[in-house]
Amino acid sequence: MDLVLLQNWLDNTSFAVLFITMLIYWGGAAFPNIPYLPALGTAGMAIANLCIAAMLGSRWLEAGYFPLSNLYESLFFLTWGITTIHLIAENMSRSRLVGVATAPVAMGITAFATMTLPSEMQSAAPLVPALKSNWLMMHVSVMMLSYATLMVGSLLAIAFLFVTRGQNIELRGSSVGTGGFRNNHYKLRRAEEIVSQPADTTIEQPADRNGKAKTAVLSPIQTAPAQKLKPSEPLSPQRLNLAETLDNISYRIIGLGFPLLTIGIIAGAVWANEAWGSYWSWDPKETWALITWLVFAAYLHARITRGWQGRRPAILAATGFVVVWVCYLGVNLLGKGLHSYGWFF
Repeated sequence: MDLVLLQNWLDNTSFAVLFITMLIYWGGAAFPNIPYLPALGTAGMAIANLCIAAMLGSRWLEAGYFPLSNLYESLFFLTWGITTIHLIAENMSRSRLVGVATAPVAMGITAFATMTLPSEMQSAAPLVPALKSNWLMMHVSVMMLSYATLMVGSLLAIAFLFVTRGQNIELRGSSVGTGGFRNNHYKLRRAEEIVSQPADTTIEQPADRNGKAKTAVLSPIQTAPAQKLKPSEPLSPQRLNLAETLDNISYRIIGLGFPLLTIGIIAGAVWANEAWGSYWSWDPKETWALITWLVFAAYLHARITRGWQGRRPAILAATGFVVVWVCYLGVNLLGKGLHSYGWFF
C-alpha cells in the first residue's frame, strides 16, 4: 500500500475512533450503570494511540526524518502524547472521568489537523536547513511530550473544579506519599459559610446538689448559631472521593510533565547555541516556554512547599492549560519568530 494513502487512512481512522470514544466516555458519565462502557472507552483510546503511532511511523519512513517538522505532524504527535498519558492517568485513578476530560481535546486536535489544515501543510516536505540536526528529535519530541503531559494534568484539575461545583475542599494528608490519595481525609467548607465569629460566651447551667450555679465558657465554634451559617448542599461521598483522586492524579501528572518541560527547554537552548550562536534570544516561543515553566513551577512550589491542595492549585493548573496552548500554538498564530518556520508563517 502507498505510504501516503496509508497515512490518510490512519489519520481519518484515529479521528473517527476518538470521536466514538468521546461519546462512550460521555455516555458512561451520564449513565454510570451501563456495563462495559469504561472498558470500551479505554480500548478506543488505545486503538487511537496505535493508529497515530503507525501513521507517524509510516511518515518517518516516507520522509526519512522524525515527523515533527510542521504543524500537522506536531498536532498528531501531541495527540499521541495525550492518549498515552491518558492511559497512564486512567490506570492510576481508575476513573472514567479522565476520558470525559481528555477525549474531547484529543478528538478536537485530530479534527483540526485532518479537516482544517490545507493539503500542502499535511504533506511531508524536505527539512529546512535549521531543522537538519539531531537535536530535532531530542528537543521537539520532549517539548511535545511535556505539553501533552501538562495538558492532561491541567484537564484533570479542571475536572476537579467541575466535580466540586465551586466548593472549597480542604484535603488533609500528604499528596506526595505513595498511595496518599487513598488515605487523605477531607473537609468540605465554603469560604462564605462563616459570616461572623462570635466571642466566647458564658452560659448558666442548672445548679448542682449544693445549690451552686455552674457556668461554662463555650468557644466560637460551639456557640455559632445555625442561622449564622449559609446552607450549602454537601457533596456526596462518591463525589468527594472522586475529587480527592482527581486532585492527586493531576498533581502527579503535572509532576511528570514539569521535568520533561525543563529538559526540553535546556535541550532547545543547547540547539539554539549550536544553530544561532546564542543560548537564549527572547524569541516569542522561548519567552512563552519560560512563562509556562514559571506557571507550573509555581504550582509545584505551592503544593510541595506551601501545602496547597484542592481548589487553589486547580485554578493555577487550569491557567497553565491556557498558557501551554498559547506557547504551543498561539505564538505561531499571532506573531513571527525563529520558531515559526514550517507552520503558519
